[in-house]
Amino acid sequence: MSVPYETAAYESAESPESPEEHLARLLGRALNSFELPDEVIRRLDCALAHDSSLHSAHHSAGLHRETYRHTWLLADGDAVTLWELVHNTAPDGEAQHEVYTDEEELQASTARLALPADTPDFELPMLTHLSAIPEPRHVYAPDDSADHARRLLRRAENADRPDAETAALLATAAAHQITQAFGRPGRTGRAGLSFALYEHAFLLPDGREISLWEVEHTATPDGRHMCEVYPSEDRAREAMERRAARQS
Repeated sequence: MSVPYETAAYESAESPESPEEHLARLLGRALNSFELPDEVIRRLDCALAHDSSLHSAHHSAGLHRETYRHTWLLADGDAVTLWELVHNTAPDGEAQHEVYTDEEELQASTARLALPADTPDFELPMLTHLSAIPEPRHVYAPDDSADHARRLLRRAENADRPDAETAALLATAAAHQITQAFGRPGRTGRAGLSFALYEHAFLLPDGREISLWEVEHTATPDGRHMCEVYPSEDRAREAMERRAARQS
């Protein structure tokens, strides 16, 4: 069966449309947007990225119905989903848009549509993913994150620190989280020698996560503190082991 999807225009991952603009466009075309809880709208005001996908479709005898899932990734790592129903079952045959906060409401509204009972649904679960929003591993806080990344890379003294391409990506960081990773090298050598390892996790506007691993140590000739930054935990721990071995 050929299924036309010209009834709604959805943005690709390359589109410059922001999460706020996408939400405004969705609410602007939905006939029942005034029914959405204010709390949901307030939470979506801080969205960092969004994703839209076709959930299901039914086309028969000139009538059509599609459902879409719209998901926004928030700065705190949570995700909020709105369900959109698009159909032309009104007497004038014009496409109508409705929006709901949960799938049960969507299904209840879909069941009331006047579609022929003798034609089964043409279901396409998750047929089209326009952008992928990964499950966040961290709880992020938006707090001058791009500047934090710049300062972290600037104080790194190792020659093999992350490159300019990574720095350019982090210049767009929307939020970040710092956590200490425990575990010390097996050989500490000199008395007073100290190591600390930190993960600096950054959330980008498209929902991607990038982590930098900072090693702070005193394995220097004069015992001063030194900062090194690496693109992975393995490389950071290898550097700690090398530094500790030289002091044995």
